[in-house]
Amino acid sequence: MQSQKRIFDDIAHVAGGAIGAVSGLKQEMEALIRDRVERLMANGNFVRRDEFDAVKEMAATARAEQERLTARVQELEQVLSEKSSQA
Repeated sequence: MQSQKRIFDDIAHVAGGAIGAVSGLKQEMEALIRDRVERLMANGNFVRRDEFDAVKEMAATARAEQERLTARVQELEQVLSEKSSQA
């Protein structure tokens, strides 16, 4: 009976060690993947989301201003056209 208890203790000890090794391997793999992804992002032409959103907002503002100025130029061209046809 003692020998069976010792075998089970040994098996439990080996299993506990294996679980610890798997846990360590998991952490090492996560760190390796994180490092690779960070390196890929640093070497690529990627931007952070907040920077993208800021540039997107600036582009939308510039587009609205351009449309407003286009409409204003058309108004002024129409006024100029009317004045030149009266002269």
